[in-house]
Amino acid sequence: MPDTDAAETPDDEPTDPSVADRARHVLSENGTGMLQDLLFALVWVGIASSLYNVAFSTAPQWVLYMFMAAGIPAYFGFFISLEMAKERSAR
Repeated sequence: MPDTDAAETPDDEPTDPSVADRARHVLSENGTGMLQDLLFALVWVGIASSLYNVAFSTAPQWVLYMFMAAGIPAYFGFFISLEMAKERSAR
């Protein structure tokens, strides 16, 4: 048997991209959407926390959790309505 190193790959065989290359690829394709998601989450958590701490300061802890959970339908409602507005303006 020939003494070869199993870790070597032939030059014609593509190598897997590095983690940095994959991250760059994901960010280049989804960067704007990821940024919008992050901004929505930060704004929603800020508003929900402020409401809980100021307007509902005597409410139990589960009220804060309900405010946070309400962010899920609010997220989808906001972005669906945004898409509908974009379609209407394109016509």
